[in-house]
Amino acid sequence: MIDNTYKWYPIYTRSRAEKKTAEALAKKNITTYLPLKKVLKQWSDRKKIIEEPLLKSYLFIYISSKEYNEVLMTYGVTRFIYFSGKIASIPNKQLEDLQLLLANDTDLELIDYNISLGEKVLIKAGPFKGIIAELVSLKNKKSIVLRLENIGYSILINTSMAFIEPMK
Repeated sequence: MIDNTYKWYPIYTRSRAEKKTAEALAKKNITTYLPLKKVLKQWSDRKKIIEEPLLKSYLFIYISSKEYNEVLMTYGVTRFIYFSGKIASIPNKQLEDLQLLLANDTDLELIDYNISLGEKVLIKAGPFKGIIAELVSLKNKKSIVLRLENIGYSILINTSMAFIEPMK
């Protein structure tokens, strides 16, 4: 049975082809989200702030299962990301939280190694108000992370511990 509900799916792109792949998918009227971060790059003659992907070779698309083949036939798309034997999807709330993090122009630290589960917390104040994150122990220190389930990444959130409260 074909699932006609629309969900966010992570896809893997060719190396350094995230922006072109997003454009190609947009031409096919497929909603995409490419998380970009601002980075100061140094050349021999100048410095420049550029936008580069937060997650290298990853792009998020909003489709139903009937559009899988159309996505796979797009320039730059190499494959869907699988989790537990099926195509991984990302909850809407996680992508909304990621967009809020990137909108605040703060330095984000991406963690690609496995960290143990922590206590779910809600950020109740400050620029990240409304984000549901986890309070974990990193390098013998309490830290707040946004875990991107199903793709193996977490993002360290730099905010005051006074702004968080445990989820019930």
